[in-house]
Amino acid sequence: MKKTFPSSQLIINEDGSIFHLHIKPEHVADKVILVGDPGRVALVASHFETTECNISSREFNTITGTYKGKRITVVSTGIGCDNIDIVVNELDALANIDFQTRTEHENFRQLEMVRLGTCGGLQPFTPVGTFVCSQKSMGFDGLLNFYAGRDEACDLEFEEAFIKHMGWTGSMCQPHPYVVDASAELIDRIGKDDMVRGVTIACGGFYGPQGRQLRVPLRDPEQNHKIVEFKHNNMQITNFEMESSALAGLAKLMGHKAMTVCMVIANRLKEEANTGYKNTIDVLIKTVLDRI
Repeated sequence: MKKTFPSSQLIINEDGSIFHLHIKPEHVADKVILVGDPGRVALVASHFETTECNISSREFNTITGTYKGKRITVVSTGIGCDNIDIVVNELDALANIDFQTRTEHENFRQLEMVRLGTCGGLQPFTPVGTFVCSQKSMGFDGLLNFYAGRDEACDLEFEEAFIKHMGWTGSMCQPHPYVVDASAELIDRIGKDDMVRGVTIACGGFYGPQGRQLRVPLRDPEQNHKIVEFKHNNMQITNFEMESSALAGLAKLMGHKAMTVCMVIANRLKEEANTGYKNTIDVLIKTVLDRI
């Protein structure tokens, strides 16, 4: 018997579109580029030869079109793993649930999702301007811990080694970090010699969780130093951002392919930043479009 998704679980708007994204199943291509900034959707789509749709709802802007014969959808997610939870679940529903019967399609449709964004570098070999391909992503947000199959999807050994290294025991109340591998096939296709492959931490905030201190002091002022020094199986933490772990984790649980590639716009180790990055990220956009 097919599972039926009631209206409280799968919310469909009166026009037949999914609740938050406000797009319909026919609007979604098999290849999807995710960006945080709604303004970046138009920049990506400026390279398309044709455009099918351009739909905006809240921070979610979606454009589907073709690039060199490839049908591609670009969607803005806004900031944070909580928004990735919305976007990935709704994209999966659009691809794999019949909106008329509210049941799963008989044949699974696999999506390829590539997050294209910006990040903060944490190592000497990730200076401003570096493209970092997230081979592994570690979530500080706790999102995947709410889903069944979390342990089977994660690198538990890596998690435990990190927790021990950080001293996150006793009274420390950080959410249990989860570590997920990106799609190996996408990493090999997109992460060439012009990109650094590394381990990305997706933080639950931009300030305290990333070791930034303004008026409120940090609970652990040594957090970033410990993160930079951590090594496991010859891998190091290369960068901070805020979405990669939820994307990698949810995609793995659902059977999709996903990865994240970011341009470093600040290096926390060298205390340098480039606020004019919007003029140069187009290079990364064209690189991903050619390889997706």
